[in-house]
Amino acid sequence: MALLHNRVSQAELKKLLYEEKEQRTTISFYKYFPIFEPQKFRDQLYESLNLLSVFGRIYIANEGINAQISVPDSKVEAFTLFINSLEPLKGIRLNVAVDRSNQNSEESTDGKSFWVLKIKVRDKIVADGIQDPAFSMENLGRYVSAEQMNQLMLDKNTIVVDMRNHYEYEVGHFEKAIEIPSDTFREQLPMAVEMMKDNKDKNIIMYCTGGIRCEKASAYMLHNGFKNVFHLEGGIINYAKQAKEQGLESQFKGKNFVFDDRLGERITEEVIAKCHQCGNPADTHTNCKNDGCHLLFIQCSACAQKMDGCCTIECQKIFNLPLEAQKELRKGIEKGRMVFNKSKQRLRPRLDEINKSSK
Repeated sequence: MALLHNRVSQAELKKLLYEEKEQRTTISFYKYFPIFEPQKFRDQLYESLNLLSVFGRIYIANEGINAQISVPDSKVEAFTLFINSLEPLKGIRLNVAVDRSNQNSEESTDGKSFWVLKIKVRDKIVADGIQDPAFSMENLGRYVSAEQMNQLMLDKNTIVVDMRNHYEYEVGHFEKAIEIPSDTFREQLPMAVEMMKDNKDKNIIMYCTGGIRCEKASAYMLHNGFKNVFHLEGGIINYAKQAKEQGLESQFKGKNFVFDDRLGERITEEVIAKCHQCGNPADTHTNCKNDGCHLLFIQCSACAQKMDGCCTIECQKIFNLPLEAQKELRKGIEKGRMVFNKSKQRLRPRLDEINKSSK
């Protein structure tokens, strides 16, 4: 019987990854299409991708597939051929990480953004909370390319809507883009409808990281009576690629947050966020080094050194205790409970604590 799950510890896998001599390419892709036997499809996919030494995170559901992976450079061609051999995925757009093309960048990781292959079957590839049986992904908003996005943004009747979370929006977004201030995508959908209800005659462009959320959001807006709905094809990742290839001025400013070990890839040189501890310009996300916290926050290099990569003095004290003492303190505490504090409202009290403790 073929191996369909990883059996090696996470620590060992990460060690093996960074011992690899070969560079990797970070790739993301998704597609909404009916999968009638998701578990069977999942197992077949795992078996084939494992043979190609693919690492990453893939979700399978009746509604389609959503993947963020890394592939050894020598196997990218074989991977592409395999994906295109699957009839529903033939010709699928593969988004290659922006910073992969710049190996001299200090943020480049040689594509080493994942260290294990995880393929999970879920109810949906994007949790949306939609209960209406009449909703269909067959009626989508119109795709826009990078050039079309720039042109539409010149029109005063265009509204740009960011369908990502606050920690993503904070470090980079399109100029004049509207943030939907909610904790989850399922909450953002009805909120976007409510916020845009007086603008049904305007052009509404929705965007996200790779396209998967804004594509569903565009369908939901049409389902709720909006007419001129667009969504950015391939999201920010594809926009940045097209803008570079075509010599277009990027209307997206700052960093694009990504959900792998990099936590971000730079699109333009502007730093539009601030360190959550000292308030100086910074856009580097990090997880608090205290294993009992792991809060995701923005920290500049000076504060990282001063605070040992921790979010508060309390966490710093715990981080510097002997490991056994740290483990004792963590008993009964859910590890990583604050990894992603998604909305500004939810994060604000924690940031106030950070700023107070670092003075």
